[in-house]
Amino acid sequence: MATETNRIEYKQQLTDDLEKEAIAFLNYQEGGIIYIGIDKAGKAIGVNDTDGDMLKIKDRLKNNIMPSCMGLFDVTVENIDSVDVIKITFASGTEKPYYIKKLGMSEKGTFMRIGTAAEPMPVRMIESLFSKRTRNSIGKIKSPNQSLTFEQLKIYYESANKTLNQQFASNLELLTEDDKYNYVAYLLADTNGTSIKVAKYDGLDRVDLKENNEYGYCSLVKATKQVLDKIDIENKTLARITPKEREEKRLWNPVALREAIINAMVHNDYTSEVPPKFEFFDDRIEITSFGSLPQGMTEKEFFEGYSVPRNKELMRVFRDLDLVEHLGSGVPRILRTYGKECFKFTENFLRMTFPVSEQVTEQVTEQVTEQVTEQVTEQVKELVKILDREMDRQEIQNKLGLSHRENFRSNYLKPALDLGFVEMTIPDKPNSSLQKYRLTILGKQLKGKL
Repeated sequence: MATETNRIEYKQQLTDDLEKEAIAFLNYQEGGIIYIGIDKAGKAIGVNDTDGDMLKIKDRLKNNIMPSCMGLFDVTVENIDSVDVIKITFASGTEKPYYIKKLGMSEKGTFMRIGTAAEPMPVRMIESLFSKRTRNSIGKIKSPNQSLTFEQLKIYYESANKTLNQQFASNLELLTEDDKYNYVAYLLADTNGTSIKVAKYDGLDRVDLKENNEYGYCSLVKATKQVLDKIDIENKTLARITPKEREEKRLWNPVALREAIINAMVHNDYTSEVPPKFEFFDDRIEITSFGSLPQGMTEKEFFEGYSVPRNKELMRVFRDLDLVEHLGSGVPRILRTYGKECFKFTENFLRMTFPVSEQVTEQVTEQVTEQVTEQVTEQVKELVKILDREMDRQEIQNKLGLSHRENFRSNYLKPALDLGFVEMTIPDKPNSSLQKYRLTILGKQLKGKL
């Protein structure tokens, strides 16, 4: 492996100075990585008891460092040159300076990264960092409601094969210093006042709202899963059957889209009580979260994947539940598919805009051209022409001047659904009395051609 750098530290084995090195990275604006089981020359020699050492590492970092760094580190095993080594990834903390609990916020207990070494932090720097420390974090704000229940959260932990014991509120940092539920607890509780909006617009602007869904007033974990499910449905696969095979394309890259949704949920600035929102347009999806770049972070550092979790308590819970993989992995995954130009930072907001896949757009145009000439009946064309919003069956029949229900179903509606020009608003309940129908992207392209 390469030699040590300002962001990488090697240790042959777990030693007494783990906390010192950890604190130096927590206080460093770029975070860093400690490898256990690699010598100073960069040769992997392995760790005999990875499970035992990982438990010790988590315990020491949890109990020996102030302020709490839970949610700011990952401990994983990596196989390098056929041996197992332990990798500890640290994000840069927002509550600098971090220090060794028993030594206090002093030169003896507070460290900084200089080159490849952890050096004592000068008193003047300690005082400067402390004066800038973020005090208005959701971990310190008291919940507006103290009668909170967490049944949903317990179920999610159980489904991840983890249990929440009697001390879970303290362990997950859901309490203020005076043992009251904090705003993190409020967001994760079964009932709260936070609602996440998922809206769909007809066209390219916010003039014609055709669907407005709200997910929330429940645990933020549940709301996140509901938003992920809804957006996965909207991220339809457009299929084209060729003589050789069935080709499928999605409107947006599902991995990047999931990362963007989770990113918006975990890093939103909830102290303002403004939740993230998700908006669909004919040519793009926009994901907007409140709160621009974390204090002290540059756009360059953001794009390089340096992690400064705004809400470390939420980050810790989302990692426990496998909703987040590794610190700093989200933005690089998004950038594999979408360029930096898809991100827009303002003073108060971060917006991610992902255009509909060009491949899908090309495929839709190709499909429309093929189907207009080959498969589309005059009845389907008539239906597509008059469908200008979400309409129920009776409305469509009336607009077409049709009285015979079976004729309408067999010759108009079913072929339009089968060809992908029309979709149901409640696809999982086709016989619902609330069922309506609307044009798909394919349908809108066909209507344009007609």
